[in-house]
Amino acid sequence: MKNYESAEDYLETILMISKEKEYVISKDIVEKTGYSKPSISIAMKKLRDKGFINIDDKHKITLTDEGFDIAKHVLDRHETLTEFFKKLGVNEVTAAEDACRMEHFLSEESYNKIKDWIN
Repeated sequence: MKNYESAEDYLETILMISKEKEYVISKDIVEKTGYSKPSISIAMKKLRDKGFINIDDKHKITLTDEGFDIAKHVLDRHETLTEFFKKLGVNEVTAAEDACRMEHFLSEESYNKIKDWIN
């Protein structure tokens, strides 16, 4: 894992996939992210070692409570920022891409103000 940002992205991806499918395996993450299988395997090992995910004997990946909390927070930030940019007139693809970049670095204060403005 290069940094915490990539860990957050992987956890967010696992959460998103788990909303679409009964269970998550590495292949799903490869397909969703476009990263190589070896890169995903290394990342999953690091996430497991940090206590963010569990991997069972059938290679099913689940988020721990801590991993889920992080993923949910990042996904909420992503969805809120995407909506914010769309309300400003940014097209949906660019809004989602920009939200993905900003979701990790925006202060809580600014994020909360954006969330309040949207609502």
